[in-house]
Amino acid sequence: MELHQVRYFLAVASTLNFTRAAEQCNVTQPALTKGVQKLEQELGGQLIHRERQLTQLTDLGKEVLPMLARTLASAETVRRRAREFQRKEVAPLKIGLAPSISASLVLDLIAEIAKSVPGLHVELREGAAAKLVDLLLEGEINAAMVGDVQDMPERIDDWSLFEERYVAVLAPTHRLANRSSIGIDDLRETILLERAECDVARKIQRLYFAEEPPRLGHCSGHDLHLQHLAAAGFGVILAPEHMPRLPTLKTIPLEGDPVSREVRLLAVQGRRYSPALDAFVKVARLRDWSFEVSDRGVPHATVPEVARAPA
Repeated sequence: MELHQVRYFLAVASTLNFTRAAEQCNVTQPALTKGVQKLEQELGGQLIHRERQLTQLTDLGKEVLPMLARTLASAETVRRRAREFQRKEVAPLKIGLAPSISASLVLDLIAEIAKSVPGLHVELREGAAAKLVDLLLEGEINAAMVGDVQDMPERIDDWSLFEERYVAVLAPTHRLANRSSIGIDDLRETILLERAECDVARKIQRLYFAEEPPRLGHCSGHDLHLQHLAAAGFGVILAPEHMPRLPTLKTIPLEGDPVSREVRLLAVQGRRYSPALDAFVKVARLRDWSFEVSDRGVPHATVPEVARAPA
């Protein structure tokens, strides 16, 4: 099946006139007729019924019309995107984020590299750290930001960006909300909301719940869902301090800051960097990721909080 044959058929289907269809496709009428006939031969049936001045689609023609229209549209999109890419009008950058890494961390990076990389087009993918490593090696993403990773492959370049602690996030009406800090015994008696594929879950289990499992409540892989659950009073979240939070929630440090993790940038070693990836890696590594202390004494990353989100 040739694309020009599809284009000829679609022109006839829209005009129901071979002469006007040939003019639309800028070909002679015999050439257009021959192209449609070859398409009919390949599909094994007549697509157009032509009787004197009356031209109509057959049942087969009506059946395949939308599919052939999508085929031609997709092919034209591919060609246009390829031309844009070759002219550097599109600079794709696919970034993987672990579930506990907020997209807020990359907003300033994207804004910065967009100044020097015209046509920047960023796609964010979320997944467990191990899955993101696989996607990197498979070429499905260009870079990843993760927390703790077990058994990092040698082919992965790994840069530490910053270290952060985990804090308790809870509703102001929670019985622990007025504490200046929350201890181990408090957490053991509290319902915790579970983050799916949490990269520090093993560390929390080892430090706090080695002898007795935690009292787990509801679970989600999306931090915002967990925040809404916490705001409704269903439990406490143990969250990285950089995570933007709903204004209806409070953040309280854990006694002794026992739980922390490094946020790391990953890319494939030895693989040629696109201009967009090269800029992203450089800006991320040079960025000052230091934390500021809020009025409440709870460290938070210098990224915006979620504003006016419903509880």
